[in-house]
Amino acid sequence: MDILFIINPVSGGRSKDFVVKAIEEVLDKSRFHSEIIYTTHAGHATELARDSKADIVVAVGGDGTVSEVAKGLVGSSKAFGIIPCGSGDGLALHLGISRNPRKAVKVLMEGEVVKMDHGLFDGVPFFCTAGVGLDAEVAWQFASSGTRGLWTYISLAWKIWQHFKPDTYDITVDGSSLRTPAVFVTAGNANQWGNQARICDLASVRDAQLDLVVVEPFRTIEIPILAWKLLTGRAHTSRRVKVLRGSHISISRTQEAPAHYDGDPCLKGKEMKLEIVPSALNVVVPKGRKI
Repeated sequence: MDILFIINPVSGGRSKDFVVKAIEEVLDKSRFHSEIIYTTHAGHATELARDSKADIVVAVGGDGTVSEVAKGLVGSSKAFGIIPCGSGDGLALHLGISRNPRKAVKVLMEGEVVKMDHGLFDGVPFFCTAGVGLDAEVAWQFASSGTRGLWTYISLAWKIWQHFKPDTYDITVDGSSLRTPAVFVTAGNANQWGNQARICDLASVRDAQLDLVVVEPFRTIEIPILAWKLLTGRAHTSRRVKVLRGSHISISRTQEAPAHYDGDPCLKGKEMKLEIVPSALNVVVPKGRKI
């Protein structure tokens, strides 16, 4: 069986030599013929995945690399694997794939291939989460911060929060409408932003639906309890949180502002559409893992 490892050499801000060593030492060479290619520019991972003839194509990097490789595999018969080594690793953590590269390589050899859904945000594929509001503003500034890591993200979020003014959103989910102010609105195919911050804690990548989480305005004093609920998989129990589910979602707001999909920030206008594409990607996960 042929397996291609697509490595982003700059993700996570560290060398990937330790990943290469894990591949060399753990991968069963009697069963797998492997190749390693390093990306050199934005979009390169998508090109490599799309053009590859390998049976399994593996993203080695963070959320951006995972998203790029997955885009190149959507609709194909090739299987998608992940060795996570980024700042958030949201999809990998949802799927139960370890950040320990040796354990991740074992999943590639011993796991099972299942079909998963992906989302579309104004026609652009996403695989974990997409959204607007505070988290998108943080992602926008995080992308140009020059440093990575959870603490950089948290410090940026705190700084932005001091002056943040929630927008008002008109939301339609499969024909049902809601108008509300919100700190952020997140659509989840998977359950988290990354680092086990499970904003869409009830989401499944196999239910042919997006979980739309609307977080209403809250006071600074409420942040610790909201953060605790995020990290313990209980975000949906907060009185500030509304969870809607559906396959076709439209969102409108009062002004152009940042948005994000899979942590990749972009500027979006007042009107946005999201939808789900069921069972469009073959992914390697730990055997028996409910996703």
